[in-house]
Amino acid sequence: MLVSLFRLLSGLPLPVLHGLGSALGWLVYLASPSYRRRMKDNIGRAGYAGSLSAAISEAGKNILELPFVWCARPERVLATACIEDWDVVQSALDAKRGIIFLTPHLGCFEILAQKVASIVPVTVMYRPPKKSALKPLVEDARARNNLGLAPATLSGVRTLLKTLKQGKLIGILPDQVPQEGEGVWADFFGKPAYTMTLPAKLQQMTGAPIILSYAQRLPGGKGFVLRFVRFDDELTGTPEQQARAINAGMEALIARCPSQYFWSYNRYKAPDGVAGPGGEQ
Repeated sequence: MLVSLFRLLSGLPLPVLHGLGSALGWLVYLASPSYRRRMKDNIGRAGYAGSLSAAISEAGKNILELPFVWCARPERVLATACIEDWDVVQSALDAKRGIIFLTPHLGCFEILAQKVASIVPVTVMYRPPKKSALKPLVEDARARNNLGLAPATLSGVRTLLKTLKQGKLIGILPDQVPQEGEGVWADFFGKPAYTMTLPAKLQQMTGAPIILSYAQRLPGGKGFVLRFVRFDDELTGTPEQQARAINAGMEALIARCPSQYFWSYNRYKAPDGVAGPGGEQ
């Protein structure tokens, strides 16, 4: 049912999907007190309360652009995305040490890997959906052309490490809440968030450079602009200090277009089995 709906929606023009998505964003915001509270709390804590109205619309666009990005013909999808700052990526490619792309829940993060993979192969880490009905949709949509998938499991981590050691490219969502034992508490916009330690570990094991990336959504459904930023901070000290450095990099990236961050995401939750910051249960 859901797969059929996504395929049906994928035939609509992107401007139409973004228009419907904007309306959907407001509908969900007004209908769900918990969603509304979390979004207001998160965006206010970060200092971007003035972007709340735009963020509500952008969150809805994020949902309804998925059928297009996942199910439309690849050539149609890729035509909506243009690239800036590719010289940042090319210089890292020339070094032949691999690349670790860190992409937060900012803009259309789903299209970024597809566009990069149309130029050079890349393997991205993903978390398999909890609902089995969604698995074929998510995996088939994401595994296109030169785009490989590595599940967020031990075997997936091994795949990422092997890929980097071969001088190839990987992608990770660093603001996704990790599972027990896979993260540490580090401030994110002034509040402790359970943050994955994997990016720093992979960088230290391989020497691969880290590049921050995001795909900014253009107004009026005109497409997306992919941007790349070097991450030059030294990942030294404790795992907590390393995680905080990466979170700071994410904060700087989000500051470029704060209305397009997924503020409704439950970033500050404690995963099952993990004590809260300071060790409280």
